[in-house]
Amino acid sequence: MTKRITYRRIDEPKSAGGSDDGDERVLVDSVWPSGIRRRRAPLDEWLREVAQSPELQRWYGYDPLRFGEFRRRYLAELGDPGHRRAAAKLHDLAQEHSLTLLTATQDTEHSHAAVLAEWLADPDHPDVEVDEADSANAGRGDTAAAPAPPGFRTALAAAVTDLNAGALAFVMGTGIVSTALYLNGADAASTALLWAALAGFALLLPAQGWRLARRRQRFVTELLGPRSFVFLTVAISANVLAARLVPDGHTTAAAAFLAFGAAGWLLLDYSIPIALITTLRRNPSFDQVNGTWFLWAVGSQSVALAAASLAATGTDQVLPLLAAVCWAVGLVQYLLTAGIVLARLLARPVQPDGLMTSVWIFMGAAAITVLAGVHLAALAAGATLLPRPVLTGSSVVLWAFSTWLIPLLLALGVWRHAVRRVPLRYDLGWWNLVFPIGMYAVTTHELGRATGTSWMIAMGRWEIWVSAVVWAVVFAAMVTAPLRPRRTATRGRGPLTEQAPRPGNAT
Repeated sequence: MTKRITYRRIDEPKSAGGSDDGDERVLVDSVWPSGIRRRRAPLDEWLREVAQSPELQRWYGYDPLRFGEFRRRYLAELGDPGHRRAAAKLHDLAQEHSLTLLTATQDTEHSHAAVLAEWLADPDHPDVEVDEADSANAGRGDTAAAPAPPGFRTALAAAVTDLNAGALAFVMGTGIVSTALYLNGADAASTALLWAALAGFALLLPAQGWRLARRRQRFVTELLGPRSFVFLTVAISANVLAARLVPDGHTTAAAAFLAFGAAGWLLLDYSIPIALITTLRRNPSFDQVNGTWFLWAVGSQSVALAAASLAATGTDQVLPLLAAVCWAVGLVQYLLTAGIVLARLLARPVQPDGLMTSVWIFMGAAAITVLAGVHLAALAAGATLLPRPVLTGSSVVLWAFSTWLIPLLLALGVWRHAVRRVPLRYDLGWWNLVFPIGMYAVTTHELGRATGTSWMIAMGRWEIWVSAVVWAVVFAAMVTAPLRPRRTATRGRGPLTEQAPRPGNAT
């Protein structure tokens, strides 16, 4: 029976009484960590052969966005001739002792030690069985026959295991573009996107639940990582769908989505910062600050938006109060996060590979704050604790700021892809573009209508079509991405020679 498996940095002191340490402490790095004396090293064994290959390490570059693919490739490597013996020895140790896997990697949650701990706790993981021969053959000149294709259930389990925690960003982006098209009178397209968003929610939410139930260690590891705020997409997507269903008259369904979204927001809005503050299983760094932190504010504003939308259809007194409180909380969260993220961008160097599309949530968080404020201001006088001049004035200020941000974000994109020539390849982060652009379009249109500004309404209508085109492009890229062959070799240098970002530059 497999014993308890943990992992930590080698320079971390042992816990008091050793309650958090295994009976055996094994270093799993390929290179001896600098600054650690071998005679005094707090370990029992060094298995250098179990570490990832140099090619895989260069490709990965400790970029959290690549962790899912890194994990898949590393699990495949554990079955090749160069790793098999060391992996088997580590597996045998795990059957006899509780283990602490040691590494010098700064971000242990996205290290090979974390993958090893998961693998040892679940040695029958499907990725190992599927990819053993593939790893042995790739880039090494072997001519052995490829293994038979995996079964559907095995492939599905592997895909769900590697599912990004922020996968419901697809639902967010599709839902808000559906709302935008509804405002432009494109009812057929709006309905089609609404059904696509509902289908995505129905598929992705159970998938995340499966990951929590069956891959709990990895799920918790992501929850304690620098991109933990992406878990709020579960609540945000539900609230976006609730706000979209209200104009169609589906108030009962909208109320159900709001109830789920508000409960999820209440749980995650507190648990994520509490977990990040109290956990000892991370190495905090200012470089870990990234654009997904704005989802903290987006979560609060999504509750405010859905509650205000529903409040406009009835006489409920609780919904306006809930909307007002969440709007105020979200506004403060946005201002705090904006200061942190701007300080990180201006005070610390940013590599082009590390400048992710999540930085666009900077603009999207401001836009949803404006939209929620506009819906609140439209409620009956005295229904909320906030006076209309405060809501309208704040909305205009934030809309102007979000407008100012767009050229800055576009310029950073040009610098990343045109100047520094980072390849433009599809990943889930592209939906971080769709949601802010769609939200800004809806916000411009609705703010113009609320203030009686005709040119703003006209501009909003054009922006809505732009958001629809962006959605179509990203959706097409998502659908065709699996059909494109993976790069397996570059001029004979092996399978993994892409340029990787430096650690700690995920923004």
